[in-house]
Amino acid sequence: DLTGAHLFNAILIRANLRRANLSDADLSGADLERADLSGADLSGAELTKADLSDANLSGADLYEALLGSAYLKGANLSGADLTKANLSYANLSDADLNEADLTGAMLIGANLKGANLSGTDLSYANLNGANLSGAIMEGAIMEGVIE
Repeated sequence: DLTGAHLFNAILIRANLRRANLSDADLSGADLERADLSGADLSGAELTKADLSDANLSGADLYEALLGSAYLKGANLSGADLTKANLSYANLSDADLNEADLTGAMLIGANLKGANLSGTDLSYANLNGANLSGAIMEGAIMEGVIE
């Protein structure tokens, strides 16, 4: 149980954190490239400027997580709960967000170029200034989206 852990700038490349409880943990600036965080509880976690490129976050709980300016290029976020998460200015290019829940998420200025948003719930998300070029949006729920 790593609830509330202080892991600021930690180097956790390829770490196996599958199903780990990291709720409210401070992982800002951490290097989690290719880490396995599938099914992990990251609700309320601070991940600002973290490197999560090619990380596996499938089914992870990221409710109200702070991911501003995080690097998530190629990350697997399929089925993840990102409700009310702050992803402003995050790089999510080529990320897999298939069936993810982004209800009420902040995606201001986010890079979603080439991302898979199939079946993603973007209800009431703020996409102001977000780059969606080449994104796959088939079946995405866009009710009340702010553009």
